[in-house]
Amino acid sequence: MNGPLVMAVLFVGCLAIGVPVPFAAGLATICGLLIADIPLTLLAQSAFTAFEPFPLTTIPMFILAGQLMEKGGMSDRLIEIAKRLVGAYRGGLGLVTVVASMFFAALSGSGPATTAAVGSVTIPAMIKEEYSARFGGALAAAGGAIGSIIPPSNLLIIYALVSDTSIPRLFLAGIVPGVVVGLLLLVAAYAIARYKGFGEKTEPFTWGPLLRAAWDGKWAIGAPIIVLGGIYAGIFTPSEAAGVAVFYGLFVGLFVYRGLTLGKIMESARFTAITIGTVLIILGTTKAFGQLVTVYDIPSDMAALFAPIMEHAWLVLICIAIFYVLVGMWLESIPQIIIFTAVFLPIAQQLGVDPVLFGIITVMTCEIGFLTPPIGVNLFVASKIANVTLEDISAAALPLLIPYVIVLLMMILIPEWVTFLPDLRYGE
Repeated sequence: MNGPLVMAVLFVGCLAIGVPVPFAAGLATICGLLIADIPLTLLAQSAFTAFEPFPLTTIPMFILAGQLMEKGGMSDRLIEIAKRLVGAYRGGLGLVTVVASMFFAALSGSGPATTAAVGSVTIPAMIKEEYSARFGGALAAAGGAIGSIIPPSNLLIIYALVSDTSIPRLFLAGIVPGVVVGLLLLVAAYAIARYKGFGEKTEPFTWGPLLRAAWDGKWAIGAPIIVLGGIYAGIFTPSEAAGVAVFYGLFVGLFVYRGLTLGKIMESARFTAITIGTVLIILGTTKAFGQLVTVYDIPSDMAALFAPIMEHAWLVLICIAIFYVLVGMWLESIPQIIIFTAVFLPIAQQLGVDPVLFGIITVMTCEIGFLTPPIGVNLFVASKIANVTLEDISAAALPLLIPYVIVLLMMILIPEWVTFLPDLRYGE
């Protein structure tokens, strides 16, 4: 009996009838273990070892830090800085949404969290200024997706754990692509606003209001500087940096901006517990699934499929990226990374592709998945805030996918600009 084929059919079939991803992966794993005559204890052992790596503690702490910073008043200051920076131009509120998303991405580490934090403020403001509700929601969703590539990023941490890749190198590699995507989104938002007639240009830009907003928001700006700067200066590890971020968020929220209350702290802790609980359930079962991929030597079978084009690394990477995007339309990002990294990373390494580059490509395809139905998490979040249907917001998001596709192709065809910063800091 063909174990990999049976596992794939069972996994996809379970997803098709609405079985949650962890249970679908678990059932497929049990089936694969039985076919290979491997004790079922491997499933429990894999789940246990999946929870062992100490860097895993980074994820809940960054989630908690992002929640504390949002509820403590930092997100409001960042949005105000964005308003003063780009709000005076055509489609100003749309530009503010993108810039604020880039700022908040350096605090939250999550695409959906960035969409919710920024979109809850800017989407109602855009609707009030007679922007299209579906455009406002789509732009918040597209801007929020940057939260998964600009460090700190939860998805990059997950990839680092399953691929045994350096988290600091991945974080550094994500900075430039994240900024480039943001700049291209600004161009797209401006072009659409100009074409649709959204957001007339207001008073001209002046430095005074921007400097005052930056001074008022200096504690918010300081968060990513302290956290990321501490990592790259060698002062603390990513896990320690996450702890520092939690302390910083508590301190600023309680004693500087005074936006935090006991109720908000408890709400942040509750949100963090629910989120990390979901992550651990997914991680436990999909880790065993990924190990079976190695047991069945699926990477070698996949490499045989790519044999006719293996001498063209860029073509193989494009094929993998297309596969990831298609899978991302149906599968959540975390199981996608855990399962398919085990399949495709060995192939990429055969081609001489840096695992750091492959990680950034993987997460970039996940960002595109955030913006494509039916499992477009950012679209769900933004559609609820904008009070429009998922179909409407999905259609409005299509032009905003172009910046992500452009940057993805740039990374595949010209990889050096992605790995430049980590190579400069840590050497090749």
